[in-house]
Amino acid sequence: MALIIRLDVALARRKMSLTDLSTAVGITLANLSVLKTGKAKAIRFSTLEAICRALDCQPGELLEFDATTPPLRADTEDA
Repeated sequence: MALIIRLDVALARRKMSLTDLSTAVGITLANLSVLKTGKAKAIRFSTLEAICRALDCQPGELLEFDATTPPLRADTEDA
């Protein structure tokens, strides 16, 4: 996937655990773990907003675009 999730870096900078973030934003530890490992296929803006509020960060600190990575199959299909 061309989007790289940097949630682990943001958590480390703030010395916050995934469990603490889960409690702060009301998202299950399992769902945050899927996001943190880069296995998530989507994220709701409301979830991104809640994470950014809890970590006091901007979305750009959590997401990085890597143009060298091939696009997902759904990204190449015409709708």
